[in-house]
Amino acid sequence: MSDAIPAATLISWRDLPSGPEILVVQRAATMAFAAGAIVFPGGRVDEADRALAAALGRPEDAAKVTAIRETLEESAIPTGISGVRSPDMAASLQAELSGGRDFAELLSSHELTLDLDLMLPFARWMPSFKQPRKFDTHFYLAPALHGEWTPIPQAGECVAARWDSPARLVERVASGEDSAIFPTKRNLERLAQHRNFADAAADARSHSTDTIIPWVEEIDGEPHVRIPDDRGYPVRWEPLSTAFRA
Repeated sequence: MSDAIPAATLISWRDLPSGPEILVVQRAATMAFAAGAIVFPGGRVDEADRALAAALGRPEDAAKVTAIRETLEESAIPTGISGVRSPDMAASLQAELSGGRDFAELLSSHELTLDLDLMLPFARWMPSFKQPRKFDTHFYLAPALHGEWTPIPQAGECVAARWDSPARLVERVASGEDSAIFPTKRNLERLAQHRNFADAAADARSHSTDTIIPWVEEIDGEPHVRIPDDRGYPVRWEPLSTAFRA
């Protein structure tokens, strides 16, 4: 039996005249996992997510529920939710969630519905070696709602939340302006290959979402983290010394 924690994360994508942008949040330095790093909003799949997915007749989609819920809670961006009428409403929903409101009750009370079919499986990652926190994470890709939705970082967990282009994020991580761990870097590089949501969605559909299990391999006398060659990633290894250092 795997000791990995089931988790999910959401890549919200918007196409602008200036080019594509995706949503990222920066985790607080006090967090136990990926402290200070930029990540896609997400978290562990909890029992309430499983119960809501089952109530919707989609028990296999609990991770999608998690990704939508966590994105709203961590950034006030309602990707995958129908019926949110304004950024002010999204901010109010975020405050209720952060205050402990049950997600299913929140949706029902505001007559909101989940668009689970918008959520495209993009990847699934789980490290094969010991980490302080080991997650089995589903990555989903979905189009953001039309309009101007300004992210609001969740107090206590995130110190920033923003839209940025995948290519610029890759550059910022490479220069040290932002920090990220191995799976985030590789997914940013993969996303940066695409000009619009349609291209990114086609990439998601064309590659297997069987679990990517990174392994450690010696390259030129130094341990590196590696992933398979057939999943669409332009970069597939990195020195272990930097791979999980946010």
